[in-house]
Amino acid sequence: MHMDIQENFVNKVAASGLITLNLEEYFDQGERVVYDIKENLFHGLILREKDFREFIKTHDWSAYAGKNVAIICSADAIVPTWAYMLLANRMKPFANEVVFGSLETLEAVLFSKALAKIDLAAFANERVVIKGCADIEVPVSAYVEVTNLLTPVVKSIMYGEPCSTVPVYKRKD
Repeated sequence: MHMDIQENFVNKVAASGLITLNLEEYFDQGERVVYDIKENLFHGLILREKDFREFIKTHDWSAYAGKNVAIICSADAIVPTWAYMLLANRMKPFANEVVFGSLETLEAVLFSKALAKIDLAAFANERVVIKGCADIEVPVSAYVEVTNLLTPVVKSIMYGEPCSTVPVYKRKD
C-alpha cells in the first residue's frame, strides 16, 4: 500500500509549467570598489586641473583590473564633469564596469547590463515566476527591469516561490 501512495504522488509545482527566473544568477561576481574623488581635491575643496592631470597621467590604473568601480565625491565641493570623465577614461581599459554614483547605482547598472542579455524568446508565452527570496541582495531595480523585459513576451509573471506566488501580470488572451 505504501508503494501505491508514492507512485500516485504528483509534484504540482513541476507539473504547473512554471518557469522560475532567479535574478541571483545574474549577479556579477566581480569586486566592487568606490573611488572617491575627494582624495584628489586641494584642501578637500577644489580640484586643481594641473595637479589632477598629473595624477591621471602617473597613477597605476591597473589596480582596477577586473573590478566594478563606483565613482563618487563625498566632499561638498564643485567638481567639473570632465574630471569624472578623465577618471572613467583611465579606469575603463582595466575595470569591468565604471559608473558615477553609489554602490547601489553600480549594482543597478550591473544587473541592468546582465538582464539585457536575457534571451527573451526562451520566455515567449510562458508562465514565469521571478524568484523572491535571495541569498544575494538583488536590487529592486532589477525586479523592475526584468518585469519590463518580460511583460511583452510572457503569458504571466508572478513573484515569490513556485509554491507561494504573488501575481504581477497576466496577459489577456
